[in-house]
Amino acid sequence: MKKVFFLFILSYLYLSSFSQEYSTTDRKAIQYFEKATTSYRQRQFDLAEEQLKLAISRDSNFQEAHLELALFYADRKDFDQAEVFLQYAIRINVERYPVAHYYLGKFKLKKGEYEAAKMALSKFKSLEERDVIKLEEAERMLKQCDFALNNSNKVVAFDPINLGPSINSIDPEYYPCLTADDETMLFTRQVASAKTLTGFNEDFFVSKKRDGKWTKSLNIGPPINSLNNEGAPTLSVDGNLLIFTACPLYGDYGPDRKGFGSCDLFFSQRIGNQWSNPRNLGTPVNTKKWETQPSFAADGRTLYFVRGTKTGQGIKDQDIFRTLLTDTGWTEPVKLGPEINSNGREESVLIHPDGKTLYFSSDGHPGYGGLDLFVSRMDSNGNWGTPENLGYPINSQNDENSLLVNAKGDIGYFASDRPGGAGSLDLYQFKMPEDKRPGKVTYMKGKVFHAMTKKPLLAKFELIDLKSGRTIIESYSNGGTGEFLVCLPPNMNYALNCSKNGYLFYSDHFTLTKDENSNKPYYMDVPLVPIAQNAKVILNNIFFESGKYNLKEQSKIELNKLIQFLNVNDKLKIEIGGHTDNVGTLANNKILSENRAKAVYDYLIKAGISVQRLSFKGYAFSQPVASNDSPKGRSKNRRTEFKITEVE
Repeated sequence: MKKVFFLFILSYLYLSSFSQEYSTTDRKAIQYFEKATTSYRQRQFDLAEEQLKLAISRDSNFQEAHLELALFYADRKDFDQAEVFLQYAIRINVERYPVAHYYLGKFKLKKGEYEAAKMALSKFKSLEERDVIKLEEAERMLKQCDFALNNSNKVVAFDPINLGPSINSIDPEYYPCLTADDETMLFTRQVASAKTLTGFNEDFFVSKKRDGKWTKSLNIGPPINSLNNEGAPTLSVDGNLLIFTACPLYGDYGPDRKGFGSCDLFFSQRIGNQWSNPRNLGTPVNTKKWETQPSFAADGRTLYFVRGTKTGQGIKDQDIFRTLLTDTGWTEPVKLGPEINSNGREESVLIHPDGKTLYFSSDGHPGYGGLDLFVSRMDSNGNWGTPENLGYPINSQNDENSLLVNAKGDIGYFASDRPGGAGSLDLYQFKMPEDKRPGKVTYMKGKVFHAMTKKPLLAKFELIDLKSGRTIIESYSNGGTGEFLVCLPPNMNYALNCSKNGYLFYSDHFTLTKDENSNKPYYMDVPLVPIAQNAKVILNNIFFESGKYNLKEQSKIELNKLIQFLNVNDKLKIEIGGHTDNVGTLANNKILSENRAKAVYDYLIKAGISVQRLSFKGYAFSQPVASNDSPKGRSKNRRTEFKITEVE
């Protein structure tokens, strides 16, 4: 894999003055050298190269010119040529410039020559060098050399497959993201543009999977794509929310599209099949620093992203942060702890839909050189485990990032310029190693609509773990289609609550299981009933022991939802109705149903709901909603519901 520089920021090597006491006395050579430095800073690269070579032609032992030309080629990623000039400079004087050994070690590491890299870096450390930052960097690279040498015989299966012409083109493609059902892929493509200073523009393209194959990718167009660069996207699991990075430079796209400093995070919502105008996430997420590479968790509330400081030599202090979306906005971002963030660079973060598996790139954890891909898992206390290197040859001496892992966890995607592609960077897929896969998840689809007219509705829905009472997912259905999609761990009992102003809330519960041989999701229709006289709601998440009327602990989730509904709609009056199946006598079922209705009634009064707004009644089995001839039908008939008795 090859590292992708989002927005193609210049790399870490730049021409710089080594010493004002040059190793040559040839004035013409010095003039060429100093002109080359100026030319490079003015981005006249060909001229800078020519002037450095002229300086060397005047004096072949001009050490500074050899060093600068080495760094010039390194900045162009031509490490073979860089090493030629660096080795020559070192032969001129081994100890005059300790930094030469530092760069030689760096170049050798880039080429995977770990023993040679160790020798050069060790030599650098042995000399009188006062650059603390480079000394720390040398120590980090030495650890990478040791890790690579100790793990060179540990090879993981890796057979990347090009995604083909529907996705890839002669232009670079990178930073893919997927919906949880694996049916929509959105990615960045760099396209030629005569309207920008760089000569290119980064836009989003999208492809749909049909019958197991990706359709021809299409530019998603305005209002998201613009003359500015858009990149590093993340989609919500249902594909209705897009968060991406942009660095506004060209055009006036309104106040919502302006940035706070460097690159910022923006968002857009899909309503039907149309995207809304992008808006800046605002403070405290965006700052004067560089915010990029977001990853939005499946819970609909947690956002991971990378923050760094843009300097004249690239991006510094890159770390992974996390923020939460609340009713009042985003919380102050918190930097992940030292288990994840190192003294090096962290980037390309991905939180898997299981919510507990984090993939990211780093050059600060033990690896094979440059940026490697790692996985860390969250424990039951919310702490991140020690990152695990994904192994060779997924990782190599080159930079690896831009990893995407599908919801099922068996397929990884990445960008690479390896031979055999369509041109430049292409998107590839590969089978994830078994021991680096995330926790199992499955997904559930649904549609929210008006119960009578069937019109799709934008509504809030929550999925709650019935055992712990913890809200797992909080999100909204698509306002144009009413559809929603959520990703959840299997084999757990969930409560679903769906609400919208002006409507009665909807509740249900289910056990989500995962059939490994099926790709079909769990599907649930959610009809919402408008608030009106005599309208009813079945409280599907009210639970009692068999034949008893004591409320189970799990019932509090539904009861609190009902209390919230009554507080919002404080003029409504309701009747709590208890219903049973036809097993047993009418008299006994009448008493049981009435006691169950009263248990709910008492809970509401204790919570502060006025007694004048409440009544209760036991109906026994006089109002069945299903046949009592089957266990499933009888289960449906055993229910608690409420009815609107007065609307003011």
